[in-house]
Amino acid sequence: MTTVQPTARRSAAERAATKATYAAFAGSGLLLSSGLARLPQLRDDLGLDTGQLGAILLAGAAGALISRPFSGRVVTQLGQGRAVAWTSALSGVALVLIGLGDRLGAPVFATGMLLFGLFSSAWDVAMNIQGTVVERRLGRSIMPRFHAGYSVGTVAGALLGAAMVQLDVPVPVHLTIVAVVVAVALPIAVRGFLPGEPPSTEDGRRPHSTLRYWREPRTLMIGVFVLAAGFSEGAGNDWTGVSFVDGYHAPAALGTVAYATFLAAMTATRWFGPRLLDRFGRVIVLRIQGAVAVLGLLLFIFAPAVPLAFVGTALWGVGVAFGYPVGMSAAADDPAHAAGRVTVASSVAKIASFAGPPLLGLLGDHVTILRALLAVAALQVVALCLAQATRPLAPVDPDRHRALDNQ
Repeated sequence: MTTVQPTARRSAAERAATKATYAAFAGSGLLLSSGLARLPQLRDDLGLDTGQLGAILLAGAAGALISRPFSGRVVTQLGQGRAVAWTSALSGVALVLIGLGDRLGAPVFATGMLLFGLFSSAWDVAMNIQGTVVERRLGRSIMPRFHAGYSVGTVAGALLGAAMVQLDVPVPVHLTIVAVVVAVALPIAVRGFLPGEPPSTEDGRRPHSTLRYWREPRTLMIGVFVLAAGFSEGAGNDWTGVSFVDGYHAPAALGTVAYATFLAAMTATRWFGPRLLDRFGRVIVLRIQGAVAVLGLLLFIFAPAVPLAFVGTALWGVGVAFGYPVGMSAAADDPAHAAGRVTVASSVAKIASFAGPPLLGLLGDHVTILRALLAVAALQVVALCLAQATRPLAPVDPDRHRALDNQ
């Protein structure tokens, strides 16, 4: 009889978990961008103005902020695989409601956005924690690649959405198809997830409340670091095209190319760059990247010619590539406390996606949107200064967890 060696079993399990985690990230990006791709038609069909559409979109961000503090406990109770399976299915239901809003009215659309924010928030926490579990098992940096998988999912969703628009497929039909595919595929895919380490306890019976982690200086510093880095990434996603067109009086097509340049540079860096983290360490790489992002932003804002602005866009994309994924890895350095710390760090970071786009828009009304990006450069400097917080924790003997927890 053939005997399978333990190392072979581990290798197979790690490969399966890696593929499953890619699927979770890509599915999340696909679901989100599928809804975003139909926003123009939803706006037109429902007769919404820009302010009304913005208010509905804020419902999604509000849902994410409401659920984020509780997401760690949900993931701890269900386990990462079951959490992704359930939240992906429920996020799919929310996406169906968003699509039905095209026929049933703005209140249904807004309800779908609120529920999508609620459920996708826990999904985000669960898949990031699993990503750190896989990263520890592999013994090398891979979180940026998982986030590149998310970017691939968003591109796929956008392309599919464009095709559905061209084929005149109704919004409810399109979004229901995507929701069903994700709801069926992900529960199967996440069977490959690796088990996470049980949460640390003080009395052997009850896990810590997430509130405890809000008092940890390192966790909060990581959260602020990710907020600053995420603000820069979000600004690139939301405002690159508009600021390029308005600031350089370029045609809309070039604005689209500028956005694609930013996204391609960020995704390529996430895919090909993790070896730099293993070779030089988080802090050095993040500091260099922060400097590159600031340089890229300044070049993008003040370039004397369009070609140099494109160079700035690419440098900006390279510079923001590792901020969020490496921040999540740093928050989860101690696996026994990963769920709580990832929840706190990502909750702080979520403020960037909630407040960033409208604040930049308001500032842009006074100084032009291109000059408003100077605020992004300033926050990127903050991220550069806080990169030290991501330094890996020294390994802790499991027998000492109780003593550390009681401090």
